[in-house]
Amino acid sequence: MKKPRPRRRPAPATPAPRPLDAVRAEIDAIDMRIQALISDRARIAQQVGLSKRAAGTADFYRPEREAEVLRRVVERNRGGPLADEEMVRLYREIMSACLAQQEPLKIGFLGPEGTFTQQAVLKHFGHSVRAVPLASIDEVFREVESGTADFGVVPIENSTEGTVSHTADMFLTSPLKICGEIELRVHQHLLGRMASLRKVARICAHQQALAQCRGWLAEHLGEAERVAVSSNAEGARRARDEEGTAAIAGEAAAEVYGLKVLVKEIEDHPDNTTRFLVVGRKILAPSGRDRTTLLLSAPDTAGPGALLKLLEPFAAEGITLTRLESRPSRRKKWDYVFFVDIEGHAEDERVRAALARVRKVASLMKLLGSYPRAVL
Repeated sequence: MKKPRPRRRPAPATPAPRPLDAVRAEIDAIDMRIQALISDRARIAQQVGLSKRAAGTADFYRPEREAEVLRRVVERNRGGPLADEEMVRLYREIMSACLAQQEPLKIGFLGPEGTFTQQAVLKHFGHSVRAVPLASIDEVFREVESGTADFGVVPIENSTEGTVSHTADMFLTSPLKICGEIELRVHQHLLGRMASLRKVARICAHQQALAQCRGWLAEHLGEAERVAVSSNAEGARRARDEEGTAAIAGEAAAEVYGLKVLVKEIEDHPDNTTRFLVVGRKILAPSGRDRTTLLLSAPDTAGPGALLKLLEPFAAEGITLTRLESRPSRRKKWDYVFFVDIEGHAEDERVRAALARVRKVASLMKLLGSYPRAVL
């Protein structure tokens, strides 16, 4: 005897669309509530600024506090419908505008305008800051050291091309501390004024951008001259002013310099990401999800296994290393220092114990910063 087939439940009826005027009226009402709440938040931010001034506190911007707020935004956003990235971006702009009610920040960055570093500034600080383009990484450090800028933003590494050595080397002598990190998904576009690729005689871009697009350039523009310049924005400027010159840069550079996007997304790796550092003058308090960067060196007398002796305390305390980079110390030839990123904050119990052990075996241990890890 055949078993009866299970009866299929009828699909739920699609709700009838509401009248468009009614939907728009509801959106208008929600917008009014949102605007009123944002205004309330801004007024409270003003009160925070007054309280800090009365207490003699000049730290209007607290990166660890902002990181906590943005993480909660992500936690509350389960189910969307907006993506986490979009919700974080919206809240970042609200926080940026509210902070400007207390004290507008001045942020130095590796310029000129139209660079990915400028995009990193806006992603991390929002648009309600004064972003100042500077000519070199050295100048960014000097402006922050002197107090002319509150913070600086500089590139430190790319996911495919590795460390930006100039930034790393600045920490050998600078007293500045790392106050934050920014991860920026980088799309490299071919920009120019010409009508077709056949008119491209040379490509100007930062050497990192040229390297990130090495395969595409070899396949499509193998005969064109490749010229390394100080920044992608400088390459875009030359593409604007020189016949036959194209540039590799982002869409912001195309807008600033009035160029056409000849080919989009020519980077060789689809997950191409650049990490930037926020540099300031103080070590931050813990945020709950932090990273610590150290500069280490072993004594000349350490003998075999010198690096192992420097790193073993982290393993013993169960601390994860996320980056290890060696650089010439500039003290004498064939002498090196190590840049080490670890998970956790210098005030965490296990990290503090590991650092105490490292100090006993290192000839140099410099805490470059404990700072919130990138939210997104």
